[in-house]
Amino acid sequence: MKIVYLAIIVLLVVVGIYLNRSYAYIYNGIGNAGLRSPDIKHTYMITGVNKSKAAPILYLALGDSLTAGVGAADFQQSYPYLVTEKLAANGLVVTLKDFAISGAKTSELISDQLVNAIASKPNVVTLLIGVNDIHGNVSKATFERNYGEILKQLNQNTSAKIYAISIPYIGSNTLFLPPYRLYFNHQTKEFNQVIKKLAADYQAHYIDIYTPTVNLFMKSGPQYSVDSFHPSAEGYKLWAGIIYDSLSQ
Repeated sequence: MKIVYLAIIVLLVVVGIYLNRSYAYIYNGIGNAGLRSPDIKHTYMITGVNKSKAAPILYLALGDSLTAGVGAADFQQSYPYLVTEKLAANGLVVTLKDFAISGAKTSELISDQLVNAIASKPNVVTLLIGVNDIHGNVSKATFERNYGEILKQLNQNTSAKIYAISIPYIGSNTLFLPPYRLYFNHQTKEFNQVIKKLAADYQAHYIDIYTPTVNLFMKSGPQYSVDSFHPSAEGYKLWAGIIYDSLSQ
């Protein structure tokens, strides 16, 4: 019996070491890549080729590094800029204000982005936030409370069309070793259910970028930047197409 107990203890120790080192490997890999936000202007105006009589649009992008375009070589490769270009291609004059802050959680979006967002009086708002809540071990209940507060404030204090974008699955199979792919995918799906429900509660439009891209982003490939976590220009282009299709409906 002592041998059995000893074997179990050794197994648990080995598993614990593996989980700890695999978890550290993720964040060491992301940190060692040293990626920075390419968004240095924060405000961009794009005028469509064809003159339009429609009123100018102020498009506001809220979020974290995924909205700041981290992983792209230039902010013009980010999804907010690409969406703005697509809107302007219809002959519109579109000003993009990107308030995203790398590393932001929902709580920090409330404290650091929301007041200025409301004061800007936007026509269109996209909200992509939650990846850092998941990786920061924020509880689902806290996330729901924070995300609901964001949508409530935007709904009550602006006349903008609000688009709540689902949290995408990010983290290639070369970065997320088992069982972390399963864990983070599960958490992403759970948090997205919260977003979908809250979007309906606060009359926001829900945009699902998780479902059409999860299988691709589970794997390594050109959709990723060098840290195997943040998208590349190709990855952002894919998201931008999905988001624009939802905005233009």
